[in-house]
Amino acid sequence: MIANRFSKRFKFKNWPNPKLPQVAAGVYVIWYGEQLVYAGMSGREIEKAIKDGKKKYGIITRLASHANGRLSGDQFSVYVANRIVIPELKQSQQKKFKDGELTIDQMTKKFIRTNLEYQYLLVDKSQDAFDLEMHCRRGAVFGSKPLLNPAE
Repeated sequence: MIANRFSKRFKFKNWPNPKLPQVAAGVYVIWYGEQLVYAGMSGREIEKAIKDGKKKYGIITRLASHANGRLSGDQFSVYVANRIVIPELKQSQQKKFKDGELTIDQMTKKFIRTNLEYQYLLVDKSQDAFDLEMHCRRGAVFGSKPLLNPAE
């Protein structure tokens, strides 16, 4: 079973993860308790990145981006903000947004770091990562489709 080849779960609150290689392609899944919320991959053109001698590339940079919770340039953080964080905002928090005391990036980062965990599986080729990500998004690997980015 391919799900058993994924790493154990790591909490985003403990980011960064020293176990992740600095340059690697891989697939990752993100959990909110027992609910699969997202499946992704990183390391497109990993072969070129290795050849070019990149110091940091692939899964480590993608998960770092997710851990930061900034919406700009990170689709996962946008999904988390729109589908989870914003619908749960309290009136007192909305006032803080209006007054400039709070930002959606801050709230999203706090939610990710407090509540979410990830697992990953390293692969050798970009195409392997892409294919496995699609299997995860279709529900074929973990028995359910991710909440935020399911595939047909």
